[in-house]
Amino acid sequence: MLELRGVKVAFSGVEVLHGVELTLTEGEVVGIVGPNGAGKSSLLRAICGLARPSAGEISFEGRSLSGLAPEEIAGLGVALVPEGRQIFGTLTVAENLRLAGQGSTGTTMEQVLERLPILRERAGQRADRLSGGEQQQLAVARALLREPRLLILDEPSLGLAPKTIDVIYGLLGELQAEGATMLLVEQNATRTIDFCQRSMVLAGGKVRASGAREELQRNPRLLHAYMGRQL
Repeated sequence: MLELRGVKVAFSGVEVLHGVELTLTEGEVVGIVGPNGAGKSSLLRAICGLARPSAGEISFEGRSLSGLAPEEIAGLGVALVPEGRQIFGTLTVAENLRLAGQGSTGTTMEQVLERLPILRERAGQRADRLSGGEQQQLAVARALLREPRLLILDEPSLGLAPKTIDVIYGLLGELQAEGATMLLVEQNATRTIDFCQRSMVLAGGKVRASGAREELQRNPRLLHAYMGRQL
């Protein structure tokens, strides 16, 4: 479904990704873990058209994404839940969801609210008055309303309390059981590896290790080598 071949990304002449390779098949959940500055967000920006690769190729469902604008890539079915949520704070929860659902002919707001009942309770509340966990749920809900073929999540647990993280991962687990295709980027290596079918370790702009869940769980030294205390 998604394939990256030799992808390099540079900002102001400084290369931050050095020939990254990645494949993601339909129905698969793949994690990318790594320390701060590893290049994780740069990789997602390249996939979503927010950063232009300086070399390499990115394709989605057999179509090259080269030269496509972010909105065109989103139109192909790629939805990003960005780090920091980036919701419209001055709009209500319901208004955020209505904007996200414009043009959708399948998934309805009611279906999304069934998954996330706290958002139903907060429907008339301004989004900037939600807790961090509620804002994250709203960010995920907006992405789901776009009926994504590929759901990409950038640090969905960042800054959240453990109980709230459990809620977010509970929702992602439901989506996984339903066959959703997801690319999950996190600093929390243990949680990500335990959740995803496959994970890769990104450090210094390069893929340093990759493997199936069971393989990486059996090899903690490999993770410690690149994650250190962040494991």
